[in-house]
Amino acid sequence: MKSPEPANARISIIGAGPGGLTCARILQQRGIAVTVYDRDPGRDSRNQGGTLDLHADNAQVALREAGLLEEFFALARPEGQEMRQMDPTGAITSHQVPAADELLKPEIDRGELRNLLLDSLETGTVRWGRSLDTISGPTDGPRQLHFADGTSVETDLVIGADGAFSRVRPAVSTAIPEYTGISFLEAWFSDVDDRHPEIAELVGLGIAHAADGERSLVAQRNSGNQIRVYIIQRLPVDWI
Repeated sequence: MKSPEPANARISIIGAGPGGLTCARILQQRGIAVTVYDRDPGRDSRNQGGTLDLHADNAQVALREAGLLEEFFALARPEGQEMRQMDPTGAITSHQVPAADELLKPEIDRGELRNLLLDSLETGTVRWGRSLDTISGPTDGPRQLHFADGTSVETDLVIGADGAFSRVRPAVSTAIPEYTGISFLEAWFSDVDDRHPEIAELVGLGIAHAADGERSLVAQRNSGNQIRVYIIQRLPVDWI
């Protein structure tokens, strides 16, 4: 099959996370039509997780290409670059405090970043409630996307941005995810400055973490006066 010109190609992105949405935004900035499919029923259907540090030499480059860098800085928290490393007793062993004008890797809540990207796209770009099941068709295209609701779509190019358990990956790779032996639990603390001042003081404005080789605690300041704590342990996959 002769591939169509990019301006005429049917381009499908699977996954409306930061990677898929940034890709869609950059394509649209260059006049190329694209459709994003995501299994979530809507943009507000679930919590998007903690914060991301977007580095100047990679993620910020992508946002600059997307024309969204200034909007990102308006939402980001440069103070979130503060890092406190502690021993298991809670004593600080390393403390990095960003300079007042440092923008090397400011933090932003995943939900805020996702909303920024969603709002930058043309209306109707994202098709919610479309959980990809399988991909069929010849390697030189076109491909058929088969969704869990029984519908299918023909497309010229598929871009997989659907995470560790990607439904796109089997079309291009035999690699499968496997458990590494590390499990995460989350604890959320709201209104921390008033309700949990001792935790707020311990964590500071960025991230505080401690580990002993088998266990780790990572506490992360989020926007909205919240702190998210990751409880990390080496455990068998079925421990819970």
